[in-house]
Amino acid sequence: MKQLSSEKLQRIQSVDILRGLVMVLMAIDHVRVYAGVPAGGYTADLFFTRWVTHFCAPSFAFFAGTSAFLYGQKIADKTQLMKFLLTRGLFLVVLELTVVRFFWTFSLDYSSFILAGVIWMLGWCMVLLALFIRLKAVVIGIIGVLMIAFQQVFSYVPKLFPESMQSSVGSIWEFFYPADFQPLGGIAVLYVLIPWIGIMMAGYGFGLILLKKPALRDKICLVIGLLAIIIFAIVGSRIVYYNNRPGNPMPLFFRLLNQSKYPPSQLYVLMTLGPVIALVPLAERLKGWFTNALAVFGRVPMFYYLMHILLIHITALIVNYLRDGATHQEWYVTAPFAQVPETNRWPLSLLYLVFLIDVIILYVKCRWYDAYKKAHPEKWWLRYL
Repeated sequence: MKQLSSEKLQRIQSVDILRGLVMVLMAIDHVRVYAGVPAGGYTADLFFTRWVTHFCAPSFAFFAGTSAFLYGQKIADKTQLMKFLLTRGLFLVVLELTVVRFFWTFSLDYSSFILAGVIWMLGWCMVLLALFIRLKAVVIGIIGVLMIAFQQVFSYVPKLFPESMQSSVGSIWEFFYPADFQPLGGIAVLYVLIPWIGIMMAGYGFGLILLKKPALRDKICLVIGLLAIIIFAIVGSRIVYYNNRPGNPMPLFFRLLNQSKYPPSQLYVLMTLGPVIALVPLAERLKGWFTNALAVFGRVPMFYYLMHILLIHITALIVNYLRDGATHQEWYVTAPFAQVPETNRWPLSLLYLVFLIDVIILYVKCRWYDAYKKAHPEKWWLRYL
């Protein structure tokens, strides 16, 4: 693997800035969870409170692949990169089932609820990506794009086995792609691995584009991003138009934007990653305090994720106590599937106020951790957070 100069690698700030931006947006959705506000609705305020957060998971998976590529360029050792992806991926899976779960629920009762969430997905996708590392980056990227485009074929995998085995195979396959079986162990699978692994692999291949000369890099990013947006708009509009049903209260434009996330459809991926990729040239040139703040978040994504779940949960209990005289922790024992009674839901104004306060607190914590991480390069384990 050809090693690139640290100077060339350091100039790629767009990954940190865009990742930091979607991390801030993610906090809106998770405050929404604890506020009991529905995930979308027919009015613009509810719909876009949810919709704007759709950019988070695809950007996480995509830029996780890009970061893996850039880290591989830095260390110039594919064996070491494979080892890092395997160990960090398994570390994330363990985090999901322990620390992340506890921060979401403040409960140690595993008999009632186990979630395969976004950190679970990212962890296993890193493990799977490690298996492809020996291939050229462009080949990995192409495989990822094909996996996204033809994801539905994976629903037929259990049917390739004898009928007597389909149930057993299907219960395991539910972790990879929905096939109408009950997941093994009754685990709530929120994020299947396909096509998310394809998105991460596409991001790995995208790293090649980021290393090109700025003018060419910007042109390619704009072409890819705008083309994705155009395809989404044309194909999505036709589907919405021909599937329009009288009496549907959701406006046509909302239906266009209301794409499937679980699993992420092809249109969902185009809708979310198209604008993000198109913004890369702008993110490379942005300066100022806001950009610097986003970059801080983007440099410590896992630390931010852990802290933001814990902080949002704690602030939710405080807000509930101030409003009702009780913390109502019982509402959150199955978070993120929170059970907040409709009469106790927060107004959107309160949701966004709490979100703003939490982001400010998170910035202070993340800036400290970012500085600590830079000051202690000898502590190898900090790379995992």
